[in-house]
Amino acid sequence: MDRRAALRAFVGLGLASGLADCTSAAEPGGTPSPRATSGQPGGVDPAPAEPPTGAALEEPAADATPPEQHDHPAEGDLLVFAFGDREGQVIAPSDVPLGGPQIFAYPADTGGGHVASESRLDQVMLVRMDPASLTEETAARAADGIVAYSAVCTHEGCDVSDWNGDGLHLVCPCHDSAFDPSDNGQVTEGPARRRLAALPLRIVDGALTVAGGFVGRVGFRRR
Repeated sequence: MDRRAALRAFVGLGLASGLADCTSAAEPGGTPSPRATSGQPGGVDPAPAEPPTGAALEEPAADATPPEQHDHPAEGDLLVFAFGDREGQVIAPSDVPLGGPQIFAYPADTGGGHVASESRLDQVMLVRMDPASLTEETAARAADGIVAYSAVCTHEGCDVSDWNGDGLHLVCPCHDSAFDPSDNGQVTEGPARRRLAALPLRIVDGALTVAGGFVGRVGFRRR
């Protein structure tokens, strides 16, 4: 190989490496300040450790993968804290406060020692509601009043990280779409037009366990 060809090859390798670095960047950390309104005694909701909003993340928010092809969450997975001091610890039903706010979780293997997925598209929100308030369809997927939904907004793919403690609704901070956790994650206020993907749960040996894959499409669909 002559000198000019060798130089072209070297530059090409460097460019490819740079592009690979850009496309494989890890998700940035950080936690936004929630705008939760009071739904707890004393007027202050417990402040959960929350993920960054979707606007700050580099991973595409749209999910072109049909729900049935998601590897995780899957039946038998445990759920572990996604953020905060207890990150990676298995979530027990008693860890989820009645009336919110939501807890963010990732699926983990059955031993709870390995997080099965840290993709934000597989991130889950857990909320405990009064079982009597759940619709029939929602109650069928709940465990002891605890319901689970995808944390990705169906409008533009931000994280649904806010909680309205007065209306008991999940709220996306980007454009204020609101979702009803007691009614299958249905939209109560736009601009989102599609409900959140729901995740069926059960309790096994005292631990919250995934009973199946997401029901519904995760995230939003690009036009």
